Amino acid sequence: MNSIETAASGSGNETWLRSYYFIRAAFSLAWVALAFILGKAMPGIAAAMLILYPAWDAVANLADARRNGGLTSNPTQSLNVLVSGATTVAVALALGISMNAVLGVFGVWATLSGCFQLATGVRRWKRNGAQWAMILSGAQSMIAGVLFLSGARMEAIPEITDIAPYAAFGAFYFFVSAVWLTASNWRGQHASSHGV
Repeated sequence: MNSIETAASGSGNETWLRSYYFIRAAFSLAWVALAFILGKAMPGIAAAMLILYPAWDAVANLADARRNGGLTSNPTQSLNVLVSGATTVAVALALGISMNAVLGVFGVWATLSGCFQLATGVRRWKRNGAQWAMILSGAQSMIAGVLFLSGARMEAIPEITDIAPYAAFGAFYFFVSAVWLTASNWRGQHASSHGV
């Protein structure tokens, strides 16, 4: 692959990541809004949303891995797909037990998926910009997971709105990454157009 093809490939990859991060931010923001508007008052909708969230994460990671060389080339995302898929089933089962059990499942998931997201950010550091936000997001997800596990042992019954801030922070980091990549791309194009 010559330098022109390499540059084109890198540009295409960054274009994908920008779109991917914007889409993930938008989904998470919509999920948070619905959690507060509908989820708290309507248990059926809350249950569906709690199942949907890890399912969406599995689908999103699968799409991103396939777009970037496939599951074999992206082991951390492959693990994230498996964990998020298993979490989807586990949440559905936990809903039949208690919301404390659901929060516990989310705790395990947030810890593991955060670890995999952090590892993915580190792996992509050399190829793509804005990975510092993904690394921070992964680290914060791991912390949130520990807090969820602690909260699951409490007597108080958790609600979907207890999980919503976790999704909101995820939306924030995805949005920051998308904006950062957009700005970096604009600076690169501006510099090349001026012969820098």
